[in-house]
Amino acid sequence: MFDVVYLCFGAAAWALVAYKAVAWFRDRSNTDLGLACVMTGGVATVFLFSAPSLYRGFDHLVGVANLAMVFLYSSVMVFAAGALVLLLRWTAGDGGAARAGARTRARRTVGAVALLWAVAVTGFAVGRPDAVEHPRDFSTAYTDAPGVMVFLVLYLAIFGASLAGLGTLCPRYAARLGPSWLARGLRVLAAGCWLGLVYCACKVIGFGLSWTGHPAHWLSNGVAPLSASVAALLVLTGFSLPAAGPRVAAWRRLRRLTPLWRTVTAQTPEVTMDGSRWSGRWPFADLEWRANRQMAEIRDVQRGIRRHVESDAVDIVLERARAVSLDDRQLAAVAEAAALRRGLENRAVGHVPVHGADSVVVATAHHRPELAAEYEHLALVADVYRSPLIETVLVELRQRSATPRR
Repeated sequence: MFDVVYLCFGAAAWALVAYKAVAWFRDRSNTDLGLACVMTGGVATVFLFSAPSLYRGFDHLVGVANLAMVFLYSSVMVFAAGALVLLLRWTAGDGGAARAGARTRARRTVGAVALLWAVAVTGFAVGRPDAVEHPRDFSTAYTDAPGVMVFLVLYLAIFGASLAGLGTLCPRYAARLGPSWLARGLRVLAAGCWLGLVYCACKVIGFGLSWTGHPAHWLSNGVAPLSASVAALLVLTGFSLPAAGPRVAAWRRLRRLTPLWRTVTAQTPEVTMDGSRWSGRWPFADLEWRANRQMAEIRDVQRGIRRHVESDAVDIVLERARAVSLDDRQLAAVAEAAALRRGLENRAVGHVPVHGADSVVVATAHHRPELAAEYEHLALVADVYRSPLIETVLVELRQRSATPRR
């Protein structure tokens, strides 16, 4: 079971690395993105080497027991070094001199981490007392081996320091960004860092209990790995949210807008852009562009049918809708959907009222101009487009317009 879980997580993490690497190659000047890519690669490697079968297979291939643990923890050090460099970059301040100073400190920090890790690996090399594989209980199997303990203590010290710094800084940096997917990602990343510190604390407490003659294997080999795994998933989620969040939101908008878009553009194909840009391609390509285009084309249709909508139609719809206790957002959506249907219906039969509407776009006092709010408003229009309330109002509008036309 552990093999399947860790290998699946590792494969997903490496897919995320590949995605970020492509984005980084397109924008080499984005150092933070490059660091995120390297750090994500470190987490992905940790998942792979955490699979017991891969762990033992690697050691069998190289002929050194538990050498996979060195590679696993070295991958953690890659993450830790990247986190420390991010801390220095984010706290450097503005100006060329500040950035130059941050680069110098970053090189020194990476050099110090490399030196300390070389000492740790040396401790592993000289202190490994046997050739028994310990993929699940390495930290408790060698509590009496000084060299291995140097390896483990240095690992926890470097890793814990990077987690504490990054976990503290991420929420502060997110607060300056305002509501955004990057801010959400930073907060999730911070949660992963703090849970990673729980892992470090469990390991240190486990060492202390073993040295005092009260070993707690359940803590070191149970709670600690579990918290580390969940922390790693949170870290990966934090790194993926800034890229995945907008695309998921765009997909949801498309899913809600597409039925309305197809309906309103069926009679006016001239407002639609040639769909060859995405036809036959991966269905998740250009999601944001397609969502933007659909909203723009719906608005184009609305502008084109204004003269086909009676000037008092929106007022009539709002009056009938208030009778069923809708909130302001729902009222605006119902009124706009009814006006849109009425305009399309009148245009289909060639009817132009004497007094047409100035606009069929309905906004409330609380309607915000932000793009996300406009998306949500149009999505609500799509949701109620075929509702019974609108059918009732349309019947009344047809009856009102039919009398003077006799």
